[in-house]
Amino acid sequence: MLTPKANLLETLKREGSPDSLVNMYEPFVTLRNDPIVKYIRGKYQRGTEHKDPWGTVISWPEDQYAAMPHITDETKVIPDITRWREYLRVPDLVENCTDWSEAIASRDAVDRDSYLVAGFMGTGIFEQTHFLMGFEDTLTNLLIEPDHMRELIDIIGEYRLTYAKLLIENLKPDAIMSHDDWGSKNSLFMQPELWRDMYKPWYAKIYGYMKEQGVMVIHHADSYLEPLIEDMVELGIDIWQGVLPTNDISAIQKQLDGRMTLMGGIDSGLDRADATESEIRAEAKHVCESFGPGGNFIPCVTYGAGRTINPNVYDILFDEIEIHKWTSRKNNYEN
Repeated sequence: MLTPKANLLETLKREGSPDSLVNMYEPFVTLRNDPIVKYIRGKYQRGTEHKDPWGTVISWPEDQYAAMPHITDETKVIPDITRWREYLRVPDLVENCTDWSEAIASRDAVDRDSYLVAGFMGTGIFEQTHFLMGFEDTLTNLLIEPDHMRELIDIIGEYRLTYAKLLIENLKPDAIMSHDDWGSKNSLFMQPELWRDMYKPWYAKIYGYMKEQGVMVIHHADSYLEPLIEDMVELGIDIWQGVLPTNDISAIQKQLDGRMTLMGGIDSGLDRADATESEIRAEAKHVCESFGPGGNFIPCVTYGAGRTINPNVYDILFDEIEIHKWTSRKNNYEN
């Protein structure tokens, strides 16, 4: 029987021979205790509001499930894109993120023959732009002030590249989970041509660097991204994590023909306190049987953090995938 790591690596191959479907995040040990995570996201606490190192107000009300940027006319870091240099102070990761001892100790505790160590990079380039000025200003400025937005994106892109380099140099991960949502549940946030012009070049640099260093690229986007599939392949993304079922997963599998692995498919609408066990199990079974035979697919919740809001939901999903992962894999149907 293959280890979780070996089974994942076979799943990624176009003509691989995995023992079974990979069960969600089972092959990965994702480390989120490195100094960059602590510096940028360390103050995220329920019931608090604070400014992160970029100056963005991050709010986590007691009755909400997660922290979110709180952008108003009064709190915008960049109220006028034409004067962005006057407002923006880019966090200095090199100066402020020097103690890697805890993360290295966590890495060294992983059985790397059986599991993959994954670094974590939250808040991608597009997300960082709307953290600084809000969604409306971001999308409007992309259209009416493209030159200024391109300058800002260049600064954020350099920051993200530095982030990736520090992670790889210090943590030496097998993979990096990089977050950036480029769409909503049913559509992209912008026309594909605009995304290709503004954001894709920086992802080509950052993901190109990761690939040069032998690091697996996992891109989290719980979004509708069908129009960008070929672009994602060009960027060298190994796994698209967060594939919403509003994407035509079966059609994408046929289009990809093993060039990129899809990870997701499980509707996050299941993550409710009142969701029944039979409802949760039926969804897991449906996803395994519908997309497992297409190959290069990992049934998974679409969240990029590895759990669900309601812990019992994740546990039931994991258990049901265990039941079906042996009979729903591609090779079983071919044989």
